[in-house]
Amino acid sequence: MFSRRKFLISTGAALGTVPFFHSADAFSKSLDHISPLTFRVPDGTTDCHCHIFDPEHFPYSPKRRYTPPPATVNDLRQFHKAIGVQRTVLVQPSVYGTDNSCLLDALKQLGQASRGIAVINKSFSAQQIDDLLGAGVRGVRINLEVGKDRNSEEAYRRLMETVETLRGRQAVVQVFAALEVISSLAPQIQAQPHQVVLDHFGFAKAAKGPEQEGFTALTGLMASGKVFVKLSAPYRISKVKPGYPDSKRIGKALVDAAPNQVVWATDWPHTGTTERPAEAKLTDIEEFRVEDDGQNFSLVKDWAGSKLDRQKLLVDNPSQLFGFRAVRT
Repeated sequence: MFSRRKFLISTGAALGTVPFFHSADAFSKSLDHISPLTFRVPDGTTDCHCHIFDPEHFPYSPKRRYTPPPATVNDLRQFHKAIGVQRTVLVQPSVYGTDNSCLLDALKQLGQASRGIAVINKSFSAQQIDDLLGAGVRGVRINLEVGKDRNSEEAYRRLMETVETLRGRQAVVQVFAALEVISSLAPQIQAQPHQVVLDHFGFAKAAKGPEQEGFTALTGLMASGKVFVKLSAPYRISKVKPGYPDSKRIGKALVDAAPNQVVWATDWPHTGTTERPAEAKLTDIEEFRVEDDGQNFSLVKDWAGSKLDRQKLLVDNPSQLFGFRAVRT
């Protein structure tokens, strides 16, 4: 949740090198509007999906589909302090393509309390993969939704290409895809050798509830012990404001189905407006969504009603999945 102020750009600037003017206190001012949490945040809580955008030091890819404003490591630190989060999993945003330099720099700044999810392609060498893993990266992401790709054959090709590029190395494969794609690929997801994390509730739509087509396949993958589902960004599966109350049935059904196979995340700094104007240009700054992160975080109490399940969701499961040290309770 950030200021709605406009970020200025030079209309004559080259793509990928637009100068940004970012108020250093814009983020800290926005933190004053976070609603109080409705539960005690346990020690070792991990935000398993957030992004860093630093175009001043790391220009965006000219092939990107949108242009966000900055969201720096210092901004993230302030945000996490405000909501009681101690550990972070940074996810490579699509605007950087396969150049993971910004991600690696952020991991270096954040140290042992952070892990990374990179983006690679088949051109990456074994040494490049090893270098990423040595720098705190614990997995790689396949993002099919950024281009609204719902082709199951293409999704399967991307999955197998990623598995081949990893060459047996221990790494998580994170997938952002529609539930229909996940459902159709369930046997292939189960058969490949890596632990898999599915973004944003497996993209199950809140309005359709646990009865929707594909949900049984999703919970079946979780029951296998290989697949985790990320309870994150309720605004991506719900249209009911304020508070996304219809996310309760989906989140609770996922926790109840496999409490050891769920992790939580904020999706900070909330990229993606509801609708991108058809006439939008790549040089237009697409503002972050305005979200009440306290209200969104408090939904965890609806999804995971018991203290034990919240401990698993927020601390224990991400510790096991991403290699953080265990936290004594």
